[in-house]
Amino acid sequence: MALKEMLVQGATCKCNFGTTPDKLKVLTQSKYYLNDHEGKSKLAATHKDIGATFEKNTFGSCKKMNNNPCTATVTAWSGYYKKVSYDPPKGYVLTEDSKATCPVGGKDCITIIKSGQTAEPTKQNFKNADEELLSHILPVVNMKNFEKGNGNKSIF
Repeated sequence: MALKEMLVQGATCKCNFGTTPDKLKVLTQSKYYLNDHEGKSKLAATHKDIGATFEKNTFGSCKKMNNNPCTATVTAWSGYYKKVSYDPPKGYVLTEDSKATCPVGGKDCITIIKSGQTAEPTKQNFKNADEELLSHILPVVNMKNFEKGNGNKSIF
């Protein structure tokens, strides 16, 4: 699983036969969160997330159904990571390489655009950061002022 992101609630998915993307909604568990230090919104997605498991449950117009509205339904997932599972629901972790099967579109017609994970830097990240390296990456930001939390003083 070298450098593959795990999927979380809000992952953006698309169907090969649809016209618009939709976001994954985790319905099988409410205990395990990834990349979410407050544990409020990034539920881990597993291969047990099947059925109507998207926010809008549609990928727009479906080419397989003569451009009639899609009703997104997942019957199975493939490409999940079998070395990590969550219990309940005894589900293996989905990754950005996972694909879903729809009864209309067929095997692996639903793919992942974005994993749903976003970076959430904390104060500790800034304390541990290499000041010299940051000066090269962000040359216009004075990290000493930024770290001190000087509200009214410029960080530039």
